[in-house]
Amino acid sequence: MKKIIIIGCPGSGKSTFARELADRTGLPLFHLDMLYWNADKTTVPKEVFRARLKEILAKDEWIIDGNYASTMEWRMEACDTVFFLDMPVETCLEGVEQRRGKPRADMPWVETEADEEFIAFISSFIAESRPKIMKLLDSVNGKTVVKFKNRAQIAEFLDKLQEK
Repeated sequence: MKKIIIIGCPGSGKSTFARELADRTGLPLFHLDMLYWNADKTTVPKEVFRARLKEILAKDEWIIDGNYASTMEWRMEACDTVFFLDMPVETCLEGVEQRRGKPRADMPWVETEADEEFIAFISSFIAESRPKIMKLLDSVNGKTVVKFKNRAQIAEFLDKLQEK
């Protein structure tokens, strides 16, 4: 594991898992939200985001946290390991609720109120986004793919990793 991507629905625990994994492995961690968003909730131009991502992908080691379907294929091609946090919608909605009002290293602002569009995206993730992710995962060869269905599986994986 030298080039890792962590994908899954918002609220699934990608960033938390990414931080824990980075702590245990010593690999540098990059959050796609920090590459894409400005603190004023505007986005950087698409070419700036892609240039930032390409610079990271050219490095020898990294953990990249985030979905961003428009660049997922690039990241899957470049990585050696994919972690897919394939959590139930309820878990993801709880995750978003729990982090509201808290500063986060993976986001350039503090979310203070519910975003109905974001909640709708999460609610439709299994029907809309998951099939596309599964299709991409089915097409990757020579990569380690790890799928987590619940937080207990993540904790178990991290515990075993720490033991090594």
